[in-house]
Amino acid sequence: MSNKTTVFTTLAASNHSKRQREQNDYYATEPKAMHLLLEKENFSNLILEPACGEGHLSKVLMEYGYDVISEDLIDRGYGGVRDFFERSAWLGDIITNPPYKIALEFLKHALNIIPAGNKVAMFLKIQFLEGKLRKKFFEANPPKVIYVSSSRLNCAKNGRFDKYTSSAVCYAWFIFEKGHEGKTTIEWIN
Repeated sequence: MSNKTTVFTTLAASNHSKRQREQNDYYATEPKAMHLLLEKENFSNLILEPACGEGHLSKVLMEYGYDVISEDLIDRGYGGVRDFFERSAWLGDIITNPPYKIALEFLKHALNIIPAGNKVAMFLKIQFLEGKLRKKFFEANPPKVIYVSSSRLNCAKNGRFDKYTSSAVCYAWFIFEKGHEGKTTIEWIN
């Protein structure tokens, strides 16, 4: 492996890693990430978690008293099995850690199916801010707030927090409010 590849792999700046990604892009979110978000942000009482995995985020939302509908394309023993892209409408807010390889499509669909004024919260790598296609999308649909994790939070491949105990990746919560036209605020959550 070249020095350049080693540096990019170490920084999680590219997909040069020799490790194979999980086939369905299942990287469970550390529940602490949801606790930190809920210290900063309020949501409607009705929440859809369309990539629920094993329920790591949904369970925290329910602890806080939210009514949560949990679904996933793959049956992981929690929530219902449903393709998010088959949903044509949702009356509440949407909170999820989407499959990263289709995160922009997830975000576009989420904003398309909620009413004006409702929110979409996506837990994503900070690098989600990069890219010409996403820039165009952000210019037309600016996030209302981005909550950057100043200390690393963990997303564990296949929900294996026992095996993946730390992360070299910087994550953030991207909060969109349908119809928001102002500037994006950046805050830190930990």
